[in-house]
Amino acid sequence: MNANIPPATDGGFARWLAGRAGEMLLALRAEQGFNDPDGLRADGDKLSHELIVEHLQRWRPADAVLSEEGLDDPARLRADRVWIVDPLDGTREFGEAGRVDWAVHIGLWGRTSATIVEAAADNKAEGWGRLVAGAVALPAQHIVLGTDAPPPYPPIPGTSEDRIRVAASRSRPPAFVQKLAEEIDAELVPMGSAGAKIAAVIDGRVDAYVHAGGQYEWDSAAPVAVATATGMHASRLDGATLEYNRPDPRLPDLVVCRKALAPRLLAALARCAG
Repeated sequence: MNANIPPATDGGFARWLAGRAGEMLLALRAEQGFNDPDGLRADGDKLSHELIVEHLQRWRPADAVLSEEGLDDPARLRADRVWIVDPLDGTREFGEAGRVDWAVHIGLWGRTSATIVEAAADNKAEGWGRLVAGAVALPAQHIVLGTDAPPPYPPIPGTSEDRIRVAASRSRPPAFVQKLAEEIDAELVPMGSAGAKIAAVIDGRVDAYVHAGGQYEWDSAAPVAVATATGMHASRLDGATLEYNRPDPRLPDLVVCRKALAPRLLAALARCAG
């Protein structure tokens, strides 16, 4: 197979594109080093965005794009397919030598025939649809997770006495998450990017990722697509459905966890918010 020609399927294409962007970012890190971390971060954001957009324009020219590093074109709200991408998730970590907790997100939102019927029945807004494919590259860990071949559901912790492990920001864990940890006697595990945190839920290194305090669709679309394809629970903190390709791309809170843990975690979240 020619490595320069992507797979035809959307899931395979997302994996291929996330991998290519990740390879470029690793090469950029090696070439520039870490003497100018701000310059490295800026170049990483810019060059990864340009690479992703170039390939989307070449291989998926009819699709719309919502990227953290691009201008938001309102035409995406009328599109049937929208790629929601974060060219470099965890820019802070990317600029630090030795950090591996940064990622590339390639997610695809689609207005499928099923969602059109459901939207009409529920009187939903015109833009309603669902995530239909996605991939998360963790380049410094040499891992790409994708919906085309979802990872197996992670092993269940050894005993019922094991503490719940919750991924948290390594630099600024919100007070809300600290309160949740006390409520359920959880262990907070510090990590960098949102993609790295959700990947840790997917592979079983942690049991949950809870975020409150402000994110955007590109922060979670691709990792949530992979997590749900794996069989994980993903929702807003109040249990509401995560919706993408909305007029306002802010998506301020979410929880991703094992399905069996979701009722307990959502109940605790409700108590913490009360």
